[in-house]
Amino acid sequence: MMNRTDTTPSIETLRQLAREQFSLGVRLRYVGLALAAAMATSVVASLLLTEPHLPLRTQAAFAAMTAIGIAWIAFAVWVLRERRPLLARHRVVAGRMAVAFCAAFALGAGIAVATTRAPAAFGAFATGMAMVAAAVAMLVRANRHRAQLLARRDALEDALRGAG
Repeated sequence: MMNRTDTTPSIETLRQLAREQFSLGVRLRYVGLALAAAMATSVVASLLLTEPHLPLRTQAAFAAMTAIGIAWIAFAVWVLRERRPLLARHRVVAGRMAVAFCAAFALGAGIAVATTRAPAAFGAFATGMAMVAAAVAMLVRANRHRAQLLARRDALEDALRGAG
């Protein structure tokens, strides 16, 4: 039988978690994400809007890139608006977005390989598959981190119920 105090996090552990989740560095990274996504999206969107004679597949690619950029901007703003650690939910959401967007890129590159057989398309497809693998690994890591935080929260709740 496991001792109940073995799973209960210490006060110092909780303080460390709060510092990590609320730190200025974390907030600045999300500001950086929002700014970088806004800059890239504005460039791609302006090309899409000001170059009407681009091939249809280029216009479709620019539209997809614009939508992806807007999604990253919305995500960064959502995280910055939250005033609590979110129990790492934002990491899981980012991981899911990354997997979806990388898979869309890999799919597009795969279609380019099938239709053109161009060497650049093979390189793009290989890069896309590597990005999907990296995104899946990050999503798995985010899910594990969230599960650990939820377990710590549950242990605290159990300890508080037991003390009361």
